Amino acid sequence: MNIQIIGTKKCNSTKKAVRFFKERNIPFHFVDLNERELSAGELSAIAAKIPVPDLIDTESKVYKKKGYEYMEYDPLEEILENNLLMRTPVVRNGRLVTVGYDEKTWKEWLQ
Repeated sequence: MNIQIIGTKKCNSTKKAVRFFKERNIPFHFVDLNERELSAGELSAIAAKIPVPDLIDTESKVYKKKGYEYMEYDPLEEILENNLLMRTPVVRNGRLVTVGYDEKTWKEWLQ
């Protein structure tokens, strides 16, 4: 199992994901979007598994501040420009990907 958790240290859902894997003694790599941006390759690998509109966090401060709800835009392009638009946590297990807190799927990975 090769777990990667992508999010921010302040995000409550990301904190819960980190706690989920720590409690089960499963090693993971944490990527803080405030410290390192995703590359185009990483984002396209995620987008290959998750529908692109599901990656946008419509509740984020960035989304609301810039008025994305009233704009037409390319979601992948905007996420690349500002990773904080992405819904978190993104949890990767090899080629498997989840977005948001998804304990049910993570438990399936453990079996």
